[in-house]
Amino acid sequence: MFNLKQKFMGWRRENGRVGVRNHVILLPVDDLSNAVCEAVAHNIKGVMALPHPYGRLQFGADLELHFRTLIGTGSNPNVAAVIVVGIEEGWTKKITDGIAATGKPVFGYSIELHGDHDTIMRASKKAKELLQWASELTRDAFDLKELWVSTKCGESDTTSGCGANPTVGNAFDKLYGLGSTLVFGETSEITGGEQIVAARCRTPAVKDQFMAMFNRYQAMINRHKTSDLSDSQPTKGNIAGGLTTIEEKALGNIQKIGKKCLVDGVIDKAEMPTGPGLWFMDSSSAAAEMVTLCAASGFVVHFFPTGQGNVIGNPILPVIKICANPRTVRTMSEHIDVDSSALLQREMTLDAAGDKLLDMMLRTANGRLTAAEALGHREFVLTRLFESA
Repeated sequence: MFNLKQKFMGWRRENGRVGVRNHVILLPVDDLSNAVCEAVAHNIKGVMALPHPYGRLQFGADLELHFRTLIGTGSNPNVAAVIVVGIEEGWTKKITDGIAATGKPVFGYSIELHGDHDTIMRASKKAKELLQWASELTRDAFDLKELWVSTKCGESDTTSGCGANPTVGNAFDKLYGLGSTLVFGETSEITGGEQIVAARCRTPAVKDQFMAMFNRYQAMINRHKTSDLSDSQPTKGNIAGGLTTIEEKALGNIQKIGKKCLVDGVIDKAEMPTGPGLWFMDSSSAAAEMVTLCAASGFVVHFFPTGQGNVIGNPILPVIKICANPRTVRTMSEHIDVDSSALLQREMTLDAAGDKLLDMMLRTANGRLTAAEALGHREFVLTRLFESA
C-alpha cells in the first residue's frame, strides 16, 4: 500500500509553489527569436530553448492566450530562471514582467537595434550566470499535497478506458483526499459524457461554468459547419484500438477523474487554478497542446495513460506514461513508465495499480527521469485560436 504521508524532494520557488525540476529556459516571444534562443542553448550547455512557430500578428483572445501560455510556462515551478527573447521590446517586456511577478529571476532581450550576434552574446553571458546559480539550489522535503498533478490520455483504445485511465482515476482519488491540486480537460473527448461530468460538479455555479465551456466548444464546431467529429474523433488509432464512437471514447476518458473526485472549478486554457481540488480546463485534445497548457497552468507532474502508444513529452513537465495494453507494453516498452496490463489480466487490483502509479509519481518528483525525458521528447506546442491578422 502506498504511504500517502511520504514526502517528496523539491524546490520551493519565490512565490511559494514547489517544483520537481530545476530548469533554466530560453523562451522566445515569437518565431523570429527561435534562432537566438537555440544559439544560446548551444553555447551554454544545460539551459533549454523552447522554440515555437507563433507570436506575430496574433490579436484578441488568440494573442491573450499566447501571452498567458508563455508567461505561465516561465512561471511554472519546474523552472528556476528564464531568459525571454523577442524581436521587439514591447512584447518581450510584457512577458518578462509577467514572469517577474512570481519573483523568480527573469531577463528579457530584444533583437531589434541589436541584431543576432549582440543578443546572443548578452543572453549567453546571463544564461551561464543563471545556470550556475540554479545548480546550487537545494531540494527540501514537502508533503504530497503540494504536488500539482495534471492528466491527459492519448492514442486511446479499449484497454485505456478499462485499465490505464481507471489507474489514473484511482491515483487521483487518493491525491484528492490529501487536498492536492489536479486538472483534467480535453473538451472534445468528453462529448457524449458531458452530463456525467456536469453531475460531478461541486456546486451549481461550477456546473454552469463547465457547461458554458462545453457549449462554447460545440458552438465552434457548428460555426465551422461540421455536423460531427467523424474525421478526427475517434482518431484512426482509436478506431484501430476498438473504439467505434466518440461516446465510447468519452466514457473511457472520464475514468481518469476516479470515483470520489468532484469538479471544484473550471479554468480556461493556460489559466491557473485558484485553490486545491479537481479542476476542468477547456483544452484541445491534441496531446502536445494539452500538456503544454497544463505546464502553463502551473502543473509539475503529468499522468498520461495510453493504449495504442503515444510518445509525447514536454520540456518542463515530466510526463509519466501508463499503459494497460500488453502488446503496446511489449512493442513500445521504452516509452512506458507504468505497466498496468496485469490489471486487465486479473493479476492486479485497481487499488494496487493506482499505488504503482503514485510510487512512480514520487520517484519522478524525486528526480527519476520519465521515459519521455530520457528519450528527449520535448514537444512544446502552443494552441492557436485564429488566423494571423
